[in-house]
Amino acid sequence: MQKDFPQILNFIGGEFREPVGKKFLDNIEPATGKPYSRVADSDARDIDLAVASAERVFADWSKKPAAERSKILLRIADLIERDLEKFARAESIDTGKPVTLARSLDIPRAVANFRFFATAILHTENEAHITDGVAFNYTLRQPRGIAGLISPWNLPLYLLSWKIAPAITVGNTAIAKPSELTPMTAFLLCEICREADLPNGVLNVVHGTGANVGAAITANPKINTISFTGGTATGKKVAEACAPLFKKVSLELGGKNPNIVFADADLDAAIAGSVRSSFANQGQVCLCGSRVFVERSAYKDFVDRFIEKASQLKVGDPLDEKTEQGAIASKTQLDKVKFYVDLAQKEGGKIALGGKAPEPPNERTRDGYFFSPTVITGLPVTCRTNREEIFGPVVTITPFDKEDEVIRYANDVDYGLSSSVWTQNLSRAHRVAEQIHTATVWVNCWLVRDLRVPFGGMKASGIGREGGVEALKFFTEPKNICIAK
Repeated sequence: MQKDFPQILNFIGGEFREPVGKKFLDNIEPATGKPYSRVADSDARDIDLAVASAERVFADWSKKPAAERSKILLRIADLIERDLEKFARAESIDTGKPVTLARSLDIPRAVANFRFFATAILHTENEAHITDGVAFNYTLRQPRGIAGLISPWNLPLYLLSWKIAPAITVGNTAIAKPSELTPMTAFLLCEICREADLPNGVLNVVHGTGANVGAAITANPKINTISFTGGTATGKKVAEACAPLFKKVSLELGGKNPNIVFADADLDAAIAGSVRSSFANQGQVCLCGSRVFVERSAYKDFVDRFIEKASQLKVGDPLDEKTEQGAIASKTQLDKVKFYVDLAQKEGGKIALGGKAPEPPNERTRDGYFFSPTVITGLPVTCRTNREEIFGPVVTITPFDKEDEVIRYANDVDYGLSSSVWTQNLSRAHRVAEQIHTATVWVNCWLVRDLRVPFGGMKASGIGREGGVEALKFFTEPKNICIAK
């Protein structure tokens, strides 16, 4: 084992520290399949240190005027923006996503997250209620204490900042756990926080596995608020651990999102939007539209044109500016994608495009984790491939005949995260959107995100909401004060 790899250390009390157990994990570059750094393999002892650090600073940070907290978070945003290219390249190397995607989406969104919540706390309102002539009530919203923030590997800085910014801006301190598969930009963020003069201990980042670090965060009684984004199976474990301790929990979990295309849709827009929603970030976005339903009269034309457009996506080295499809984030995830493609064929599906790993883009990426954009047709709606989350560049396309039929198809899964509806009939758009059991419905678009709106999932896609006022409410405790007249 090489000893000269850079080490990604924990960030506790404003200092970078080795894990107590002195253990490290290889951090693999997905495009090459080879380690390029090492990340702390921490455990509950490191979480205990982080909790002590967060406890020490909570009283001072929570009492700091909102304008001062806002100023620090705005400084963090400015510094990330200053180093945008550094962050984008790091994110691309760590995740396998095209550097152009990291540059245009992931890192700018992290900047926007810090700016949004930094300014939101300057415009909050307190509720007041007059109880006839008896009393006057007003409601305080106070920081809850120490927040545990657990984020996934697909959008590392994007989603981690989505949790950190609201948690600390309202006055909490935080302990964050990035995915051990993609820890680099979290490490860079800690450097930025020091430069921005964020008080030591307000943000602590502990690296390691879910079994060691994630479980320690959810089990620690002093961490009373948990925001988790990840897989549904892990989300169940988080809920089970938090329930006996009466922790406040938000879970943003998996999705098997329907993308409904009616014959009256603008097919050019529907095809372009559907290709993007199917294969963005190699299909590794919880909001990707992995089940496409097309009205039968438009089905053949849609499928032919969809396949033609998807076949033109350039699979390549993530660091190549022309690459549109990079590498799958890990060997485990690549194996999962392959499993479901094989399963689809056993279930009667036809591989209309892709279905295998492409030729290596170049010599550097010869051992990387690549998989071609894949389109599957001919599958029954109720098969496993159409019901279970794949989280890769794999999409199924299925015809339908009637509106009520496709609504049943859309709802016939355990998940309820997001959906898209493509139609030029405004009445139909409202009617269908109301009946689909997902927490977000996009009409004639996909992944248009307003930071003010509530975001989360229904059914097995989670509980709670993030975004805007919902996030500020989640990370605070409402306290009603009643004064008799």
